Amino acid sequence: MASVPSNPTQLTPPRVALIDERSGAISREWYRFFLSLLNATQENQDQFILPDSVSTSAYLEAQLNALAFATDSAPPAATESSVAALQNDIQSLALSPPPREYRTPRYGSFYDTTTQTAAAINTAYAMTFNTTDLSLGVTLGSPTSRVYVDRPNIYNVQFSAQVHKTSGGVGLVYVWLRKNGTNVPDSTGQIRIQGNDGETLAAWNYVIQLNAGDYIELMWEVDDVSVELLAEAATGIHPSIPSVILTMTDNISSMET
Repeated sequence: MASVPSNPTQLTPPRVALIDERSGAISREWYRFFLSLLNATQENQDQFILPDSVSTSAYLEAQLNALAFATDSAPPAATESSVAALQNDIQSLALSPPPREYRTPRYGSFYDTTTQTAAAINTAYAMTFNTTDLSLGVTLGSPTSRVYVDRPNIYNVQFSAQVHKTSGGVGLVYVWLRKNGTNVPDSTGQIRIQGNDGETLAAWNYVIQLNAGDYIELMWEVDDVSVELLAEAATGIHPSIPSVILTMTDNISSMET
C-alpha cells in the first residue's frame, strides 16, 4: 500500500476518549476535531492530493492510528468498518461529505495518413493508424490496428472514415468493432456508396467496458474492391484528409467517490 502522510493538516487531536461513555457515541471534542480535519482537507486540496492508490477511508485509518499515540487513552483500533461508521456519524450531523478522489481521465487520439484498400471482397480488414495525436493510458499496439487501454473503465470510442469509390456502380462497406480479437455483437454499420469518385464519411461511436490490457480494433469489409478508405494531402486552403480518425476516452466514468 502507498504510504499516507501521518498528519498533513497539522491539527492537534483532543486528549479525551474517542467514545463518550454516557452516550455511547463519538465525543464532542473528537467530533469537532474530525470537522476541522474535513474542512482543512477540503480547503487545501490544491496543496494536498491523495495518491490514486489511497482511499479516503485508508487515509482516515492512518490518521487515527497516528493520533492514538497523542491521547491519554488510545481510541479503539481503526478498522475499515469503524472508519466508515465514523464517516456516517459525521455526515448524519449535516456536515459536508469527505472530499472526492479524482482519477486522471485516460484518452487517445489517432489517425492514418495513407489510403487503405481491400485486396478481396467479403473479407475482414482492420483499420490501421500511423499517427498518434494525443495519448494518456490509451496507446497503439502491434499491429497498429490495436488500441490498448491501461486501466479498467467504460470507454467511449469514436471514429470517422473517409469512404471513396474509384469506379462506377454501387458498393457496400461494413464497419464494426472487435474487442481482444473477437467481434462485438450487434456493432456493424452498413454504408452504400455509388458512382465513380463517389464519397461519403462513415462516423459513429461505441461505448464499451474494457479491462486493463484489453484492446479494440475497427474492422471493415467491402463487396467491391473499388471501395477504399481515402487519404489526401493538404491544399493551400484546407488541411489534409486522414483515411481514418479514432478517439477514445474514459471520461464517462472517471471520478470515484
